Amino acid sequence: MDEREYQTLADAALAKLEDGLERVAAEVECERVGGGILELEFEDDSKIIVNKQAAVQEIWVAARSGGFHYRWDGSRWLDTRTGEELFAALSRFIGEQAGEPVSLG
Repeated sequence: MDEREYQTLADAALAKLEDGLERVAAEVECERVGGGILELEFEDDSKIIVNKQAAVQEIWVAARSGGFHYRWDGSRWLDTRTGEELFAALSRFIGEQAGEPVSLG
């Protein structure tokens, strides 16, 4: 994949996350920091950071449960170690930190 395609796909994923957070009941503040970083802040002041890593064409997530790297497989973003899909993982991470089930779809 070339740089432009990566940027388009990664930007779409961040926008999808922002849109999904508007529909969840959990109290999560979402702020875009720079062009490629989303900070999710929870009532207990914990955070999840989602950011683009253009040099390796990945999306990285830092959550209370650890750090995770997601790479585009041609149709979706998958964890480089476990194969878990990005939005399934984010739903779980956000739910864990918010203390209630979350589904980003």
